[in-house]
Amino acid sequence: MSKRPRSRSISAAQSLALEQVRRLTRRHFLGEGVSLGAAALALLSHRGALADDAAASPLAGLPHHAPRVKRVIYLQMLGGPSQLDLFDYKPKLNDVHGQDVPTSLFAGQRLAFVRGTKKFLGTPFEFQQYGASGAWVSNLLPHLSGLVDELTFIKSMETDQFNHGPAWNVLTTGYPQAGKPSLGAWINYGLGNAQQNLPDFAVLVPGMRNSGGKGMWGAGFLPARHQGVELRTQGETVPFLSNPQGIDAEARRDTIEAVAALDRIRLSTMPDDEIGASIASYELAYQMQTSVPELMDFQSETQATLDLYGIDKLTTAYARSCLVARRLVERGVRFVQICYEGEPLKAIWDCHGDTRRASLEVGLPHLCQQIDQPTAGLIRDLRQRGLLDDTLVIWGGEFGRTPMNEDRPGAEKGYTGRDHWPRAGTMFLAGGGIKPGFTLGATDELGFGAVEDPVPIHDLNATLLHLLGIDHKRLTYRFQGRDFRLTDVYGNVIHKLLA
Repeated sequence: MSKRPRSRSISAAQSLALEQVRRLTRRHFLGEGVSLGAAALALLSHRGALADDAAASPLAGLPHHAPRVKRVIYLQMLGGPSQLDLFDYKPKLNDVHGQDVPTSLFAGQRLAFVRGTKKFLGTPFEFQQYGASGAWVSNLLPHLSGLVDELTFIKSMETDQFNHGPAWNVLTTGYPQAGKPSLGAWINYGLGNAQQNLPDFAVLVPGMRNSGGKGMWGAGFLPARHQGVELRTQGETVPFLSNPQGIDAEARRDTIEAVAALDRIRLSTMPDDEIGASIASYELAYQMQTSVPELMDFQSETQATLDLYGIDKLTTAYARSCLVARRLVERGVRFVQICYEGEPLKAIWDCHGDTRRASLEVGLPHLCQQIDQPTAGLIRDLRQRGLLDDTLVIWGGEFGRTPMNEDRPGAEKGYTGRDHWPRAGTMFLAGGGIKPGFTLGATDELGFGAVEDPVPIHDLNATLLHLLGIDHKRLTYRFQGRDFRLTDVYGNVIHKLLA
């Protein structure tokens, strides 16, 4: 194996290390009885073979029916946005504000933190009806209020978990226990990997670091190559993606080829999905070295587009993430997940009222200011570019908030807040395959629970898969002696939502 000329920036130690890799590779090939011709063939052909393998769907017959959408952007507001202060207007709740809540209204319900005498809490914000659909929206969301005829509201979301961790798991994996495959991983498993230069499942985590952990976009027991790839909108887009100092592109390519060849020899003697995933991840990382910097370069965007998202005005990571989401789906990425818990030291969705950042009076308006224009801008931009007809946008959190005041110590400073409430929450959707300007479900006059068309997370996930051409009951994976699926033994397609 002849030496190639190296960049002068490579140190003597690094050159020695690279040569040792080559010698080790050669000895391993000969020791295993592999001819030099076979070794060369493996090195030259693995790129094309990898692409062919990755593109194939592991399940025969998918999609099960003609898909209505090709791509999904899931805007997850982690912490439980208050539906009663944003979308689910309850005049009656304002009428009884400050009064004691009858025990019968919450008897048998598990509450995370509310203790003692419970009092009704009306909203401090103004509501108004908008558009031909007449949807009620809070004055905290002036940009989204102008889009209500593009949106589909679900005002009867339910979950069986009342604390964040298990509720986040249900939202993203369908199970309260950690370690199950995420929604994006299930979709990639069913439909197969299609991208070579970018991940099919991309994740953005603007603002606070995600308290739910990387399991929210993990592959669980599915093949590891289907997990989400986290991208960053500032700094190094993917940690450790760039070449180390002193290593040029040729050296990086040689290293990847040598490792891939070794992995393939091992794979031929001991079939293991983790080995195949390792090969795929190294190759994807190499390809992303050129595709990702271009993805994050906004110089090609017009000032009008930047203004649409509020990039210069807001200068927030969430606004940048929304623009990156559009650029990703424009390049064929199938599933984009944005996990937004809030801004460090400024505001969080988990508005218990104990601190300034977790209050209805300060924290919630601040967060709405950060997400309102970029979210509306994303939907408008997708529409203008002809992408919304086959892209589904979903916005929402893991549960809603209580109609009663939590009455934490922050009340001494004039702050109010609401506890976790799994019985009622609001989400909205926009894009292909669903009815625009439509509201599904309703809660009672005080917002305690759904009285029309209750929608568990399993039903929402079944509907999402249906729009992608997948029958949720047939997308299964055998693990530990049983067939698992995203919706477990539950889930029904919500036909009332479909256009």
